[in-house]
Amino acid sequence: MLSLNATTGSGKSSYGGSVPSPTPPSTTPSASPSPSPSPTPTPTASAPPNADYAGRTADRAASVAIAVRDGKAIAYVCDGRTKEAWLRGDVADDGTMRLTSSPKGSTLTGTLAGSRITGSVELPGRTWKFTAAKAVKPSGLYRATARVSGAKVEGGWIVLPDGKQVGIVDRDGKPSAAPSIDPQTGAVTVDGEQLTAKPVVP
Repeated sequence: MLSLNATTGSGKSSYGGSVPSPTPPSTTPSASPSPSPSPTPTPTASAPPNADYAGRTADRAASVAIAVRDGKAIAYVCDGRTKEAWLRGDVADDGTMRLTSSPKGSTLTGTLAGSRITGSVELPGRTWKFTAAKAVKPSGLYRATARVSGAKVEGGWIVLPDGKQVGIVDRDGKPSAAPSIDPQTGAVTVDGEQLTAKPVVP
């Protein structure tokens, strides 16, 4: 007959071996996982500022003016004699633009960076590179339309930062050099009639 020693805490059995004591649960707090770093946001380009730009082509044979408003642009290119074009289009957030005219098929491609626009403009039979700096009024782009002596008159003017003016007046499809405007008021006399050239915005 076998007998069992059940004395509490004896840690021994009647076989003479030791009974292992239960291991108490660990009270050491487990390390919290370190938080993952937040991803760095990708910077986005801000919308081009509203402003006017005016300048000359690289060979100084023509002038360019561009008005930018709320991501839209309108441009005027002219040599002050017979070649001219009005162009329109969008300006991307990175400052790039491609403006077109209709029905003449001219194009202007440029990039706005800092306080200037650089690019090229293509008119039928002619391509120019240009730089247009930010213009402070009265520099900028002006236009007037009216009927004078029964003819449809359309005039475009670029007032450059140095105060010089370049423009063309088109009378029923016949272009010629434009008379100077008063840049403070836009007043100009065409074929004896008083007109008002107004700043152009898209």
